[in-house]
Amino acid sequence: MGCFLGSASSIGDCSHPRAYGSCMFTGIVQHVGVVVVVEPSANGIRITLDPDGWDHTPRPGDSIANNGCCLTLVDDPHTPKTWWVFDAIPETLQKTTLNDWEPGQRINLERSLRMGDTLDGHQVQGHVDGTGEVLGVQRTDGYRIRIGLGHDLMKYMIPKGSITIDGVSLTLAAIDAQAGWVEVALIPETLDRTNLPDRVVGDRVNIECDVMVKTIVHTMERMDSMKANSVD
Repeated sequence: MGCFLGSASSIGDCSHPRAYGSCMFTGIVQHVGVVVVVEPSANGIRITLDPDGWDHTPRPGDSIANNGCCLTLVDDPHTPKTWWVFDAIPETLQKTTLNDWEPGQRINLERSLRMGDTLDGHQVQGHVDGTGEVLGVQRTDGYRIRIGLGHDLMKYMIPKGSITIDGVSLTLAAIDAQAGWVEVALIPETLDRTNLPDRVVGDRVNIECDVMVKTIVHTMERMDSMKANSVD
């Protein structure tokens, strides 16, 4: 199967018989598309997206990260070939911002890595761990966004560590674990090539934590649990 392999607590819908192993991304957005239609489907919602001139030509079954959520392109004979269609199941909707999407909304897009591609950002699975809330946007003296996170995500945040926000690979510029927020600084290139300038206070964003940090934390938690059980 495809991107559905990996952490059971994180969500991505990239699952297709033609894919083998887990797909991977870098968090370097390659294009920004536009939502055309969001409609209910038998198993969740169906999203139609206009890639807005991107020259990438995926086939049905290919994996595309949409605001950081790995989704599988589906074949819909009723949709113009220049538009892309994706299905999202209830579990994905629960973990991500996809339920908030509306026609006209801009979406960060990235195709999955191919053998030989450079890893310019960091290792991103397209498995959204949860959502954060935009608490503040600073547009003077540098562009910074403050994101509020729950404890379940904050435990993976480390100084100068990596985070993926709506599919964008970023470095943590500041952390307040007690208050439950992180800040990222955006360079002009990121502002030009992604939809992050669209974010305002109160918006929800997709969050994927660094997979290496998650692995370490989960391993330590499991070891602590095993030690506690052995003492009992």
